[in-house]
Formats: sequence, structure tokens, C-alpha cells
Amino acid sequence: MQTKWGTGTAQGIAKWAPGLVVARGYRRTWLRGDLVAGIVLAALLVPQGMAYSELAGLPAVYGLYATMVPLIAYAIFGPSRILVMGPDSAVAPLVAVAIIPIAGNNTSERIALAGLLAVLVGVFCLIAGFAGFGFVTDLISKPVRLGYLGGIAVSVIASQLPRLLGFSIDGDDLASDIVGIVRHIEETDFTSLAVGGGALAFILIVKRLEPRVPSALITVVAGTLAVRIFDLSLAVVGAIPSGLPLFDVPNPDSIQLGRLTLTAMALALIAFADTSVLSRSYATRFGKDVDQDQELRALGVANLATGFLQGFPISSSSSRTPVAEAAGSKTQLTGLVGAIALGIILAFASGLFSDLPETVLAAIVIAAVIGLIDLAGLRRLFHVHRADFVLAIACFVSVAAFGVLSGIGIAIGLSITTLLWRSWHPYDAVLGRADGVKGYHDLTRYPAARQVPGLVLYRFDAPLFFANAGVFRSRLLAAVREAEPEARMIVVAAAPITDLDSTAADMLHDLSQELDVLGVNLAFAEMKDPVKDHLRDFGLIEQIGHERFYPTIGEAVRRYVEEYGVAWIDWEDAESDKPGGGGL
Repeated sequence: MQTKWGTGTAQGIAKWAPGLVVARGYRRTWLRGDLVAGIVLAALLVPQGMAYSELAGLPAVYGLYATMVPLIAYAIFGPSRILVMGPDSAVAPLVAVAIIPIAGNNTSERIALAGLLAVLVGVFCLIAGFAGFGFVTDLISKPVRLGYLGGIAVSVIASQLPRLLGFSIDGDDLASDIVGIVRHIEETDFTSLAVGGGALAFILIVKRLEPRVPSALITVVAGTLAVRIFDLSLAVVGAIPSGLPLFDVPNPDSIQLGRLTLTAMALALIAFADTSVLSRSYATRFGKDVDQDQELRALGVANLATGFLQGFPISSSSSRTPVAEAAGSKTQLTGLVGAIALGIILAFASGLFSDLPETVLAAIVIAAVIGLIDLAGLRRLFHVHRADFVLAIACFVSVAAFGVLSGIGIAIGLSITTLLWRSWHPYDAVLGRADGVKGYHDLTRYPAARQVPGLVLYRFDAPLFFANAGVFRSRLLAAVREAEPEARMIVVAAAPITDLDSTAADMLHDLSQELDVLGVNLAFAEMKDPVKDHLRDFGLIEQIGHERFYPTIGEAVRRYVEEYGVAWIDWEDAESDKPGGGGL
């Protein structure tokens, strides 16, 4: 029997726990798709969860905890009906980078630190979500994401290759991993290479030909059976503790908190960036609109719950979500079914994976991170926007050379620096009138365009603020000096100027006086009213003159021609003078 909700209650539940609203209006026709998708999802999540746990520097079973718990949390608090939460190939390496230097080989301390890290990520996501900071992911541009994900992939592949080849090395970064592989390559165990290499090839081929087939699960089953049937001498996962995760409150000291805080902030930003992109993509496909602040809060709750239940930081999955969709998922019930299936495995069938070869887990990890290397995206950037391509490569090199955590910090810094540089040095143009073309256009694009004698039309494609005020002044004065014949007025086509700060206002005050000395009048056309209000507040309207602000560039040209008696015939006027002409 359904409970009646008041309007306020329904709106509150819809905002904070969207999954409950879906559950209340659940349709029986959705059930079969959700059940099938949940079981298929569980089959995929088991091997991936175990592999990502190893990647995070933790025993395999903790990957299953970090897989099961967020599925339940997101089913209640997540705004997307289709999104799947869990361990992620872009997040797990950062967990290892953060906890291993502190805990060393102490497994118990690694587990505790991983839980603490998840709690911190959850807290940061919740704070950001309640503060309405869903927009922060815009700080990570697509070239930066391409670069740092590619760097992570190369670093992870180098760290997993020794396990695939059947030996171990003591490497801390990409360079030491490569050196270690070269030095120990003669220790390669060919049985391990055959099993792991075959698993890797199988996963990659199946992923390319039929992505819906659970290739990772098939390799897990095949590898485990091979060890048991042929008594292969391979390193295996070993016994996995049975039972569900236990509630545990991390008890850190101040040193651990300090060392993990920056990592947690970076993880929160990266996890939400991936979640936001995936969520918005599916929302667009289904004609829905997803509240990104609620998405951020849901990610926070999922990480908090995972941290308190012996897991590690998680994110959304761009590989598991399409599988759930293809299997028929309709609602968040898919995640609950998957979580229940994982719980049953943990409680009653954990021994199934004791003979799973580590080389197979390494193959699963490598196959997962290979997908992070977007060569097609890099090629496209190279052809369409060379500066973005250079930025992507710089981020790739930063992550590969300086480590995942430092490299991501550098990548975000490069992204912000690029934004500032483009605002600091925006595109600008001197405009002219091209016959047969409406409006006034960039002379570099329309070389045959004519300029009104003595009039410079100048466009600056950015807001005016402290960083680019000097650039604006120098470029405008250069346009005045280069004018032929000598300039008598310069009109700034101000439509792209959307804002103006005090530094820019002071620059315009001084610039107006400089131009007066040169005998050149400063004027503006098409200036937005909010920007004009700023000029009025700074007293610049009176200094420049009310009459020097024109509603359109065409009006500015007409008034200039009349005021200075310039001989100028516009092509539209010439057309209108012809028999049957009718210029606009």
C-alpha cells in the first residue's frame, strides 16, 4: 500500500533521495530488465572489483566491499536511474599512491587508510554538493582529462606488467617500474605469461567484437579452472574471508589526516568529473535533466558508506554502466540486485576465487586501463586544435613523469593556466566592410574589405579585467598607429566585452587621455548595458561622452561620416541607388 506524501514531503524526498521516489512509482514491467541487468552486472563486478582492489594496494576482498556498498547507497540517493558506482581504474591508482607511502607493507594499516580516504572524499563531496559546487568539474577540460587518464593508464600498465609476466619488482613510479621490468625480464615465468597474456588478448578481442559478453568473468573462471585442473604453479589470490563488510570508524592521527587531505580533494574532483560527464551523457540520451549538486551529494554518501564499511574511494563507471543498460536496466533496482548478488557470494561462495591466478587479475586491470588511452581523441585534437593537443600531451607527461598525484595537480594547474592565458591574450581584430556581406568583419578573414578613411573599428573578444587590460591598451594603440590614412576615431565593437573591473576602468580612463593627445576620439558600439553601468559608476561615460556610445557599429559609422564629412559610399547604399535597388 502506497503512503500518501504531501507536496513538500514529496519534493524533499525527490531532492535528497531520488531512488525512493522511483521505488514508490515502480512499474512491474521494469522488474524483469532490472533483475537480469543486476545479475549480469554482478558477474562483471566481481572480477573487476577484485582487480581494482589489487590496483589500490589492498587485498582482493576489499574490492568486493567497495563494489557492493556504493551500489546500495547510490540506489537510494543517486539521481540517475542508470549510473553504476564502484571502484574505478582512474581512482584506484591514486588510492595506492596515497596509502602505500604511509603504511608500507602493513596490510592492516593500508585497509584503515583506504577507508579513511573514502570518508574524506565523501565529506568533501557532500560539502561541495550542499554548497552548490557542482560546476567545479569545469576546471578539468577535455584535453586535461585525456592527458591525465592516458598518463594513469601508462603508469598502471607498467606497474601490472611484472605480475602478468610472473615476477615482482620494487618500483615507486613509472621510471623505476620500467627499469625494474628491463632488469628482471629474464625472470619471466612463461606459464604466467601464457595464462595472463591469453586472458588479456581474449578480453581485448571480446571487448572489441561484443562488449556485452562478460569477458572478465570468463577469464576468471577459465584461469581458476586451469590452476585446479592442471595444477599450474602460479601465484594465486588465495583464500578470501567470507562474510559481509563490518562497520568500522577510521581513527586517524593528525599526520595521516594532513597527508591524505590533498589526495582526498583531488580524488573528489576527479571522481565527480567522471560521474558528472557520464551522468549528463545518459541524461541527455534519455531526455532527462540531472541535478549535478545532487549527483555530487550522492557520490559523497556512496564514498562515506564505503569508507565506514571497509572499502576505498569509488566513482562512477563508464564501462559497467553501458553493460547494465545493454542488459535491460530500467531503474536503480539494478544496483540493489547486483549488491545482493555480491552479498550472497561474499557470505556463501568466497572460496570460489582462492585459486584465481594473479596474472589474470593483472590482465583484467591492464585491459581496463587501456580504454583510458583515447588515441582517437588525441588525433582529433592534433588536427582541430593544436594548443589543446599540446596541453593534453603535457598532462600525460606530467602524470607519467611525476606520478599520478603530482601529475594530476600539475594537470589541473595547466588547465587553469590555459584558461587564464586565453583570457589574457584573447583574439582581437580590426574590422572592415566587405562588398556583398552584411555587417563588419575581420580584415584578416576578408582582405578585400574596405575601411572608412580615418575610422578604426576594433573588436576585443573577451571581458576586460586586470590580466588583459594592458594587452587591450597596447593592441588598440597599435591599431591606431597602423591606420592609413591617419586615424581620427577608434570605435570599439564592444559586444564580446561582457564584464569590466576596476583595473580595466582605470586603463580606459588613461587610454582616453592618451588618445586625446593623439587627436583620436575613443568610442564604443554595441556595449552591453551591465558593462555600460560599470563605466557609469567609474565616471567614464562623462569623460568619454554620452554621444560616443552607439547602439550599433553601422550607426557609429554613419555618425562618423556625417561628423567628419568623409567621402564614403556603402555598398548597400550603392545598391539601393540602382534602378530597382532596395538596400536595407
